[in-house]
Amino acid sequence: MPRKTLVVTRRLPHEVESRITRDYIARFNVEDRLYSSDELIHVSAGADALLITQQDVIDARVLSHLASSVRMIATLSAGFDHIDLAAAAVRGIEVTNTPGVVTEATADITILLLLAASRRASEGEALVRSGNWRDPRPTELLGWQLSGKVLGIYGMGRIGSAVAERARALGMSIHYTNLHRLSFELERGAVFHADARDLLANSPFLTLHAPGTKETAHFLNEKTIELLPHGAVVVNAARGSLVDDDALIRALRSGRIAAAGLDVYNGEPHINPEYRTLPNVFLLPHLGTATIETRIRIGMRALDNLDAALAGNKPKDLLTPADASSH
Repeated sequence: MPRKTLVVTRRLPHEVESRITRDYIARFNVEDRLYSSDELIHVSAGADALLITQQDVIDARVLSHLASSVRMIATLSAGFDHIDLAAAAVRGIEVTNTPGVVTEATADITILLLLAASRRASEGEALVRSGNWRDPRPTELLGWQLSGKVLGIYGMGRIGSAVAERARALGMSIHYTNLHRLSFELERGAVFHADARDLLANSPFLTLHAPGTKETAHFLNEKTIELLPHGAVVVNAARGSLVDDDALIRALRSGRIAAAGLDVYNGEPHINPEYRTLPNVFLLPHLGTATIETRIRIGMRALDNLDAALAGNKPKDLLTPADASSH
């Protein structure tokens, strides 16, 4: 059979691109910059499939203008809120994501955020780099110890559970809320809160691990922040949409929230500039899956889905409007 034409919107690890070159007629983005919507529509003319990233917004307009030849869109991410699944279904375009393979790396980065925020790492590094660290004092940059404390987890799926495992090793107790309570074996002594408000009231440390949906949008807002213990530490490595930026920034300025660790943002990479002015926020540029091993696994998983779909088979990670809320 003739090879299919695949649009690849960003450069990928060598191992992934080698497989693409072997199995597809590849249209690589040689400049490795984010395509505009019109550029993506243009480069997709006559293609069979798109291999995209989470930064590529595939909304109803883009889908309505894609060439009729496009049968498949594979996103190199577990999240899929950047794709209008309903509009894709109307066009008869199959969409897949890459769940599971991002779990360990994202859980690792969450713990990095938690430690860095609670131990005031941004302020400490700035002090050393500035050359002003000259007279260490016993009261200098005192942070908050994790051992013996409660970590609240909003969303206890694959990543939330992996974070819980790591936090237990740090001596933390786990409280969580989730759409469904975990089994006794999976819970491993964690305390379940059916109401997220109860979780917040018991979470001096809070980490967010829910998908980006209409229901979870701005979960952390002015009202929910008031439910947290005073001086709580908040971490987000899930979706920027879970946080009302203005509310979080106000709480960080006032000390209502002591510190935050953020890897994801609304409108990234164009984040709210006020975050850059806050010394009590540890900021990362969406590094959750940024390990060599994970990015290779993501690419290979996406290609497995593409191979299956373009051969007329059901991809392992097929998304539809009916089942989207379960991922």
